[in-house]
Amino acid sequence: MPEPSLGSAVPVTGTGPIFSLDGVTPKIAPDAFVAPSAAVIGDVEIGPETGIWFHCLVRGDMNIIRIGARTNIQDGTVIHVDSGGFATYIGDDVTVGHNAVIHACTLMNRAFVGISATVLDGAVIEEGGMLAAGGLLTPGKRIGPMELWAGAPAKLLRVMSPEERAKFDRNAVVYRDLAKRYRAGLRSLG
Repeated sequence: MPEPSLGSAVPVTGTGPIFSLDGVTPKIAPDAFVAPSAAVIGDVEIGPETGIWFHCLVRGDMNIIRIGARTNIQDGTVIHVDSGGFATYIGDDVTVGHNAVIHACTLMNRAFVGISATVLDGAVIEEGGMLAAGGLLTPGKRIGPMELWAGAPAKLLRVMSPEERAKFDRNAVVYRDLAKRYRAGLRSLG
């Protein structure tokens, strides 16, 4: 089968749909990447070199969402807030795996949320803390620094060594570089 002609490729110069709500417009660093199929709405700030990947929803409609630098929000993730007082804060160098739900909680710097995990209202993942794939961090729970939690509901498995935890920091670097590549090279073919 012949390769499609790339002569008709069009650079993707913008980002996914960005929506103002009630006069409040998201603030997105110029070197952040928001995939064309991701939606960012309302009172949201996204820091430098951060990637919001395909089919994500970042909805700051009832409270604020703040996402730091060099963070990656992977494909299919939903980030929302709570009208009862909980905003969503996501620090620097955070990894949020595919299809996660981040709802009205705090993810401190270098937090790691595994694929299809859920973090609920008022929960906190402290610096370097990790919620394993498929985990459910229930409202108000707190994962401490370097702690690995898993299960539904999530429970402490162990405290990771600095060497073990450092292996997961690679994700933030890989996704930062991938976002840069997508900003420069993503083209629409139709």
